[in-house]
Formats: sequence, structure tokens, C-alpha cells
Amino acid sequence: MKDRLIWAALVLALGVAVAGGFVYSGMRQNAKMNRFVSVRGLAEREVIADKVVWPIYFKEVGSDLPALYRIISAKNEKIVAFLDSRGITEEEISVAAPAVIDLDAERYRSSDSPYRYNITSVITVTSRQVEKVRELMLQQGELLQQGIAIASGEYQYQVRYEFTGLNELKPSMIEEATKNAREAAQKFAADSESRIGGIKRAVQGLFSIEDRDPNTSYIKKVRVVTSVDFFLE
Repeated sequence: MKDRLIWAALVLALGVAVAGGFVYSGMRQNAKMNRFVSVRGLAEREVIADKVVWPIYFKEVGSDLPALYRIISAKNEKIVAFLDSRGITEEEISVAAPAVIDLDAERYRSSDSPYRYNITSVITVTSRQVEKVRELMLQQGELLQQGIAIASGEYQYQVRYEFTGLNELKPSMIEEATKNAREAAQKFAADSESRIGGIKRAVQGLFSIEDRDPNTSYIKKVRVVTSVDFFLE
């Protein structure tokens, strides 16, 4: 009986020791898992837009609606011919229906206005020939010589440049941003007398595409910021 009690006590003591070892190991592992640093990495690229949307619009005023439509149709034909002669394809040109404002129907029409109708015609060039279209914008004076006064300044008819090749840039930019994040983490680790371990968590972040500046909107700035948690050892 006495021997059995001794053996039971030894087994119990061994069990407590093993359990304590597991608890200690778990506490060390938990402490290790809780030692990490959160950093951000930035990657930027400047790229040239690969798509342009160019609305060409002009206005006509008058009181004879059929005559106005004939004038607008003739001017539209001249604009399309101008674009075609400069290498813009039919698929890249879209002619919208004229937008007509009946000034007699306007509530706040000025009583001394001599015209009844104000008509806006828009021809839109949507093209990947960005450089060619930019050159044509500088040649609009030729349309003036043909009696077509191209309008400008209205927000809805602003030239718009786009960059559509983001998917090709993503892998290298994410790699660069992660590398920059690791460099920041290594600096932090060195200051705290630690070493950088593996990645605990990483968030890619959103890509943004913006104009580089207001004067060169055909040059885009692509940007991404990644957030990375590194273990500290």
C-alpha cells in the first residue's frame, strides 16, 4: 500500500512538472508572438496615360431650328473630316445628338435676348493614340479657319486622361512597398536591439492613380501603401 502511494505521488509530481513545462513553453511562445512591429511601405510610379477622352464641342444660337440643324450637321462633318485626315479612326469618334435649349421655355430668360434656341453639339474622341490626340488639340486653329469656334471651359467637357495598365504594375509595386516596409522594420529592430522575423500580417492597401500636377494631367502618379506586421526576435 505504501509503495503504491509513493508511485502515485511520483506520477503526480511528474505530471505537474510536465504540465508546468508546457505552460512555460506556451507563455514563451505567446510572448514571442506578441513581439512584433507594424510598419508601412510606400511605392510610387510616374506613368504616361494610355487612353484619352477628348470632347470637342461648339454652340450655335438662333431662332430657325431647321436652319440651325443644317449648320450643326455641316460643322460636324467638317470636324469628323479633320479628325479622319489626321489618323483618327471611325471607331474612335462618337457624334452625340445636339443638346437643345429652348430659351422661350426658360423661366428666367432675359427679355432682350434675340435668339430662341441655344444648341450644343459634342463630338467625342476616345483613343489610345494619346500623343496624336494631344498634337491635334494644338491644331484646333484649323477648325477656326473653317468657321467652327470650338468652345472650352465647361467642366463636363474637359479632356480626360486615363491609365489602364495598373495590373501590369501591381506585382513590382507591391514588392517594392513590402521591401521598403521591411527596411523600416529593420531600422526599428536595430534601435530596439532586436531582429526582424517573418511576416505576421500584411495588408496590401489600395492603389491610387492621380494627375502628377494640374498642368500635365496626361502624366499620372500611381501610388500604393502596404501595412506589414513583422515578428521581432
